[in-house]
Amino acid sequence: METTDRQLGLDRPITRRDFLNGVGLAVGGSLLAPELARALAVEQDFAPEQAADYYPPTRTGMRGSHDGSFEVAHRLRDTAQWDDRGTIGTGESYDLVVVGGGLSGLAAAHYFIKQVGRSAKVLVLDNHDDFGGHAKRNEFSYNGRTLALNGGTLNIESPLRYNLPSRELLHDVGIDLDRFVAANGANRDLYRSFGLNGSALFFDRETWGVDKLVVRKSATADGGRGGGGGRGAMYTPESLAEMPLSAQARLDMVRINGPLPDFMPGLSSAEKKVRLARMSYQDFVLNIVKADKQVLWFYQNTGAGNFCVGIDALPALFGWQMGLPGFQGMNLEPTPNGVLADLPGGQHGRQNGSGGGGAIHFPDGNATIARLLVRWLLPDAVPGTTMEDVGAARVKYGLLDRDGQAARIRLNSTVVNVKHDGNPSAAKETIVSYVRGGKTYQVRGRACVMACWNMFIPALAPELPAKQKEALAFGVKGPLVYTSVAVRNWTAFQKIGASNINSPTMYHTGVSLAEAVSLGDLHHPQAPGEPIVLHLTRYPSAPGKPRKEQHRIGRADLLATTFETFERKIRDQLSRTLSAGGFEPARDIIAIAVNRWPHGYAYTYNSLYDPLEWVFTSTDARPCVVGRQPFGLITIANSDAAASPHTDAAFLEAHRAVQEVLQRRAMPLLSAAPPGL
Repeated sequence: METTDRQLGLDRPITRRDFLNGVGLAVGGSLLAPELARALAVEQDFAPEQAADYYPPTRTGMRGSHDGSFEVAHRLRDTAQWDDRGTIGTGESYDLVVVGGGLSGLAAAHYFIKQVGRSAKVLVLDNHDDFGGHAKRNEFSYNGRTLALNGGTLNIESPLRYNLPSRELLHDVGIDLDRFVAANGANRDLYRSFGLNGSALFFDRETWGVDKLVVRKSATADGGRGGGGGRGAMYTPESLAEMPLSAQARLDMVRINGPLPDFMPGLSSAEKKVRLARMSYQDFVLNIVKADKQVLWFYQNTGAGNFCVGIDALPALFGWQMGLPGFQGMNLEPTPNGVLADLPGGQHGRQNGSGGGGAIHFPDGNATIARLLVRWLLPDAVPGTTMEDVGAARVKYGLLDRDGQAARIRLNSTVVNVKHDGNPSAAKETIVSYVRGGKTYQVRGRACVMACWNMFIPALAPELPAKQKEALAFGVKGPLVYTSVAVRNWTAFQKIGASNINSPTMYHTGVSLAEAVSLGDLHHPQAPGEPIVLHLTRYPSAPGKPRKEQHRIGRADLLATTFETFERKIRDQLSRTLSAGGFEPARDIIAIAVNRWPHGYAYTYNSLYDPLEWVFTSTDARPCVVGRQPFGLITIANSDAAASPHTDAAFLEAHRAVQEVLQRRAMPLLSAAPPGL
């Protein structure tokens, strides 16, 4: 039975259609957000951030890589060289120019100023309307209450294995993880206290011929953030009888999660691991375990939260490491704490140690780190002095780009060219061109840190060596979507008895309640009758294709999909999956923010497609190492440079890039020093 537009609430007067930079447009009016239109309507420089109502975290509609953030870059991509005629010289000169205001770019500014002192002059340029890169914040207000959720980067993962520069940065900006965990002790069992004792599976009628919700009452259910549907303990013959499976699939679900034989007898553990590294988990289940194809449905999105592809492109060895079933009789030796112990992509500079310390999730994810970094760089721009008070702080965007500060953050500015002023081996300055408000400007810097995407750096810096350009272009970032939906209450989840619902073959792979954490005055709702933000995930891909091709197809899909399509899919999915709890989208949805990331997670090496030594060793032959080498006054800092999407990888690469800048700067002084010094 088709749900009508009225039932879905598509006729409701909430801000949702015709978005540019997340702000609704008046029909027949300006094609710019209100403050952008005002900035261009007068005879003055383009300065939307100075408007009193400029506050990107509260924007809804299409966020993430929002309209207005990528068009200039795509034009450069299509033309191969930017037309610099009419470029305006600003007359500005900086000790360091950072291209990219994500966590790595902000960290580079931090490390540089910490080393050089606050007399330094640093400019951070970013193409988005907000800082933080993927560490974005979605903020909603309802009945006087502020709600927030991460629109991108999720958490501090395995903090006990963070590398030293990353741990020092967290300390410098005022993050105390022990204090945060202690303060949220009462929230840990919040959902369980209201009877939400498990997670649920939703079988969609498009795949199974019927819509069917099955609640798995188990305290060990997975968190629902793009997972594959849970672990074996959930699947008893009784629970499987509720599911629309074939008789053979039910038998195989019990079998794959129970005692199994050694499917590779006669091979050593190491030899088995090599074979498993070269086959997908999907192939392992179908061809080695010989389970029914319906079994794949339960696990098909496992790994998508790390790799942005399903089990058809997930090495079986990774599946074993992640705890997927099928390996119980294989007698595989535990992997020592090292490369594979910390998926995806190995350690990448993490400290060894027993256990990673779990994961720390602030209410808005790692946007909290971005806000604290900006406070460290520009204390006046982010009110407050503690980790706790940054939760509810309202950033003063008009103070990000002022003269006389050690750091300046210039948003809505897309860099289109970086070059040396003269021979790269002897140049004293770089020249950085960027487009802002439709005009091209130039600034100068004694050095430049490229904290943007690797794949775009060759277009920005055409003077780089060909081998380095090839290495930078090797990885293809994985596309993903984090959707935030503010709703009036979460009574539907209470009635169902689950805090998250996995739906592997629907438009979004799952929906979950926001993690129960608070930060200062940013309080998590304490009762089902209170408003909350729902988290939905989507990983657009093309199963069966090579991984990079899947990423490219997924990226094209994201950029071609309108917000109207997303909204209809979201409302339909919530209506169907939560109907047993009485959820009505027309009544219960407050606002929607779709955070699309066509260039999402950094490419991590995959043993199905890349050399094994790239995956399991730290060889300098890896493209990420070749690509991140300094060139003249240009250094490179981003998570791509580590081939890892982890936040601490982004910090470590920023630290390395800044050290390369400072080491080059110190070389003339060292060469002039008296002998013996």
